[in-house]
Amino acid sequence: MKFHEFYAGQVFTTKSITITKESITGFAAEFDPQYMHLDEEKAKQGRFNGIIASGIQTMAVSFKLWVETGRYGEDIVAGTAMNHLKFIKPVYPEDELHTVVEVTGLKEKKNGTGSVTVWLSTFNQKDEKVFEGELTVLVKQ
Repeated sequence: MKFHEFYAGQVFTTKSITITKESITGFAAEFDPQYMHLDEEKAKQGRFNGIIASGIQTMAVSFKLWVETGRYGEDIVAGTAMNHLKFIKPVYPEDELHTVVEVTGLKEKKNGTGSVTVWLSTFNQKDEKVFEGELTVLVKQ
């Protein structure tokens, strides 16, 4: 979508994705090698009673789900900011996540682009919010 096709208050809902134990441990091994993501026995003794996904993985999945809607398509130039990130609830193996995206800000630029700011809210299969954050991207006009 071009910049002028977005409007404040516009809401999109993504498809869902299931987070597997293998995806959690694979992501964590490479990007967030902490025990609560990798060591099932030790994680069971902790506050989450088992392995959980890295918050960074939850954020990345939220972004992936949004991008896969195709709304930016070939019109995206680049991401410019991520703000106000909150990891609200743990994500467990076999949780099914989807993201609700609301356009919260638009700013026209002089170079044939505009910035689009969206609020990402990611929910599990119980409709519990697990993540939220703000994303701003530069889009062609």
